[in-house]
Amino acid sequence: MPGRGRALAVLSLSLLNVFAVAAGLAVVKLTPDRRLSPQPPSVAARDLVRIAPSSAAIPAADPGSGRPPDPSALAGRLSALIGGPQAKINAVVVDAESRRPLYELRAGQPATPASTTKLATSVAALASAGPAHRITTRVVRGTGDGIILVGGGDPTLTALPPRPGAGHPPYASLPDLARQTAAALKASGTGQVRVDYDASAYQGPRTAAGWKPNYLPDGELAPVSALTVDEGRVAPSDPSRRTRVSDPPSAAAREFARLLAKNGVSARAGRSTVALKEAVQLGAVQSPPLSALVEHLLTDSDNDVAEAVARQVAINLGRPATFADAAQAVRQVLAGLGVAEGVSVNDGSGLSPLNRISPIALARIVSLAAGGDHPKLRPVITGLPIAGFSGTLSPPRYTVAASQGGAGMVRAKTGTLAGVSTLAGLAYDADGRLLAFAFMAGDGKGPVDPGKLDQLAAAVATCGCG
Repeated sequence: MPGRGRALAVLSLSLLNVFAVAAGLAVVKLTPDRRLSPQPPSVAARDLVRIAPSSAAIPAADPGSGRPPDPSALAGRLSALIGGPQAKINAVVVDAESRRPLYELRAGQPATPASTTKLATSVAALASAGPAHRITTRVVRGTGDGIILVGGGDPTLTALPPRPGAGHPPYASLPDLARQTAAALKASGTGQVRVDYDASAYQGPRTAAGWKPNYLPDGELAPVSALTVDEGRVAPSDPSRRTRVSDPPSAAAREFARLLAKNGVSARAGRSTVALKEAVQLGAVQSPPLSALVEHLLTDSDNDVAEAVARQVAINLGRPATFADAAQAVRQVLAGLGVAEGVSVNDGSGLSPLNRISPIALARIVSLAAGGDHPKLRPVITGLPIAGFSGTLSPPRYTVAASQGGAGMVRAKTGTLAGVSTLAGLAYDADGRLLAFAFMAGDGKGPVDPGKLDQLAAAVATCGCG
């Protein structure tokens, strides 16, 4: 099946069936020409792609049988859309297999990456900790009548009941942890406790360099802490309310005391402390595997999960779990993979406007994750939103005439800050060749149009430039 036909077949098998069917989902439908067809509105876009069990073998993306596009032909298509060298866009397209640049416009010039920073965070986490890594939350004995709720940095810890059909592995359950703890306390004859809390797994400030003062009150994320329940949301069962608590660890202790009382143990919230290493454990719950956390943080651009995952890189490398050390740890791991050049970050989520990453660095990171040499990195690719279908690329993106040629053909991470819009990911071109790209628009001083980046990615996907 030569040319475009084979490219679409490769896409369905290597970039969709691998991503969705391997996860036990059958939500992606192909029309007779093998292009993705939109699903009815009842299918939640964010549930289209979810991680397979961590033991599942997810093959590398097929580089395709087509030859790479002619650089001059590709440049003609992209330059017409960009509008000349004065446009505030840095751009690159590379052959995903060889990582050879095919189009460059200030490709090596660092720019504000916004949430495409999460690509660097995710690659570093998977490479250092591995896709099967889980984060543990424990309860141990304290002093006197105290017990200690010990946070390990799990961003999924929840007090909500399980939600059937949620499209993700079970989250760590605070009610389950309370049941375990209450049973252990009752078995030892203890009926009344003080719930202290230990969030010492993280150190340093709870906000990163460059973060704007409105991020926390606006609910962009909670203050970053090793112990947080339901991402610190004041009303976790109401998605319309974004407000977060000011002190996530103390709020977690209060909620845990309430749950213990429901299980027959009188409990009151206590104080911050540090548990002894030899303390007797009363209960424990674990996060989903890191592979699932990475998929979620990329598909939905979850800032809380991204910051937690960045901290896991620091912890795995034996560094303090601070913003600065996490950023340095991420770069250290990327350097070991040969893709650190052009990467300078201050956080794991990309909220800091002080972050700088070049387009060529983003394209190399994506190409590395798609290739066959590092299978541990595959959740980075399976987590990328599908253009026009899932996550942050759900409609209305890729539904207008200028970009709909990329619908179902592009997988990419988005990034948005005031005056900045970015897009980095993968697409098969019309000749069946897998290409990686990064488009970075804006200087933070004026309006930007993410639709322009969608048009550029669609032009890559529809280019028969071989």
